[in-house]
Amino acid sequence: MTTGSTIAPSPWFVRPPSTDHAARLFCFPFSGSGASAFSAWPGALGDVEICPVQFPGRENRLGHPHYGTYENLAEALVEPLTPLLDRPFAFFGHCSGVVPAYETALRLAEAGLPTPKCLFVSGQPAPHDASRDRMLTMTEQELRAELEAFLRGRGIAPRPDMLDLGLMVLLKDTAAAAAYRRETPAALDCPVVVLHWRDDADVHLDDLQGWRRYADSVEFRVIDGGHYDFMDAPDELRTLLTRWL
Repeated sequence: MTTGSTIAPSPWFVRPPSTDHAARLFCFPFSGSGASAFSAWPGALGDVEICPVQFPGRENRLGHPHYGTYENLAEALVEPLTPLLDRPFAFFGHCSGVVPAYETALRLAEAGLPTPKCLFVSGQPAPHDASRDRMLTMTEQELRAELEAFLRGRGIAPRPDMLDLGLMVLLKDTAAAAAYRRETPAALDCPVVVLHWRDDADVHLDDLQGWRRYADSVEFRVIDGGHYDFMDAPDELRTLLTRWL
């Protein structure tokens, strides 16, 4: 590998992936968020480059049309991912971000392209159980309150215009989540590592058991912290995310 070289920029990634590392970890954000959900993560974990995925319709892609459905999102991701599949890679998704990660892995396989060496599932029931998400039953007012509580929990005092913008993104993302249906599990050709956050009040370990039907190898790990503590890249999580290489 040539030290310091990069691949051509793409709007799907907040920074051009480099060729300095032996492997890549593509990170999929949760509903209402974007690649900034991983802004506190290091650029690499050992020899694994961290590559946050930026969905259209938010942050620096606010002017791009929203993806509409998880199926559309996964299909659109295949092309920008293809030149980056030249070395081993894995997918990490948190909460609703797990579903497009899973659907993208299926489409890579259908296209005969390299597939992830591992799918890391953080705080999200299996695709056929995705409709259990409590946010799918919330009113717009309740979603706004949820967003405000999340921002304040991250130490941010939200302005009304910030809440308006964030709610706009969250409503579209939630609509995509509500429209998603997968009645029959489609198994992946890679291991699945399911991460449960010990203090997660909304997603319990029992809620995650449906993932057993999605791969020959499914491992469950319990990590200290709450639902959004992945954003701080705790040491226990960092260690797990490099085990697959």
